[in-house]
Amino acid sequence: MTRKRTSSNDYVIQLHADPSSIDAAQWNQLLADQPTATPFMRHEYLSALHVSASAVPATGWSACFVTVAGRGTLVAACPLYLKDHSYGEYVFDWAWADAYQRHGIAYYPKLLVAVPFTPVPGARLLARDATARATLLAALEHVARQQELSSIHVLFLDEADRRVAQRAGWMLRRTVQFHWSNRSSAPFADFAEFTAGLTRDKRKKIAQERRRVRDAGVEVHALIGAGISVADWDFFYRCYTLTYRAHHSTPYLTRAFFHHMARDMPGNWLMFVAWRDGRRIATSLVALDPVRGIAYGRYWGSVEAVPCLHFEACYYAPLEWCIRHRYTRFEGGAQGEHKMARGLLPTETWSAHWLAHPGFADAVANFLDREGAGIEAYVDELRERSPFRATDDST
Repeated sequence: MTRKRTSSNDYVIQLHADPSSIDAAQWNQLLADQPTATPFMRHEYLSALHVSASAVPATGWSACFVTVAGRGTLVAACPLYLKDHSYGEYVFDWAWADAYQRHGIAYYPKLLVAVPFTPVPGARLLARDATARATLLAALEHVARQQELSSIHVLFLDEADRRVAQRAGWMLRRTVQFHWSNRSSAPFADFAEFTAGLTRDKRKKIAQERRRVRDAGVEVHALIGAGISVADWDFFYRCYTLTYRAHHSTPYLTRAFFHHMARDMPGNWLMFVAWRDGRRIATSLVALDPVRGIAYGRYWGSVEAVPCLHFEACYYAPLEWCIRHRYTRFEGGAQGEHKMARGLLPTETWSAHWLAHPGFADAVANFLDREGAGIEAYVDELRERSPFRATDDST
């Protein structure tokens, strides 16, 4: 689709089946101007998903990125996919699809604005201003109506995106993640100071779990950027695939994707490798935003079972690294109430949904009202069970 919108500016709106057809510098500049930019929305990251055959039509992800340009310059853009399933999204709408099917109505294909396989909150509708963002959202609705699609879903969007979606009458949905935040006024000096603010039972449990790893003869080393060798990446990918195999599933990301990450975004990756008796036995991968001082827990895997090593590699070692390097936040990813015992607190995340069928839109809106009330009560309950001592101000 290429069309012009007449307003105070003439906007040229285009769909792109390949992210490489979009000017990378303009996309990344637009992203950098967003207050909640993440590395996962960079042109390099999204392109790598495409060229590595990780998010492509063969895997159910057909790219149709949207750009809005004014006088040859990008003023808005988003990663848009035509989906024929709901895998790799982390905001679950399987019940909606089932309801459509039981009524003889096609739910798939649907439109999805998201970073594939990446449940990290942040800007999704990249825009220079509110007008451009609203134009982008209207363009999405136009595409859905033109192609007679069931729905559009914008996942893990930020506050600016949420406001424009709400004004346009879209439905909003809450989910919960668990994030760690450093103290803003006086950042933790070290891991011990951080754990000192936890309740006695949580502090004792963490000390015991870390001791079990040490007593098993395991050492965990941090590698960053160019310090991660090809052999390290190969071992990581082996562990990554084993994790999926253990859950009788298939890895979303190909080895080629991580090759592109090592080449094109080396400074955004932190790897923890666990060694025992001179051999690598486990690894975890953390994404970094060095500009904003935010770390994102991503993947984990092992070739040997060591009690508590998962907690060490995925939480304690990354948190210790974040404290040492004065990072402000560590996002632990989707789900996982157990993360609270490690000092990560519940954080609401949001998605926005547009359904073409009026009857189903009403039914889903009613469901989301009930679900939202339940989520709100759940978060309140979790906050009452804070792992931090009442006198601590780290929260």
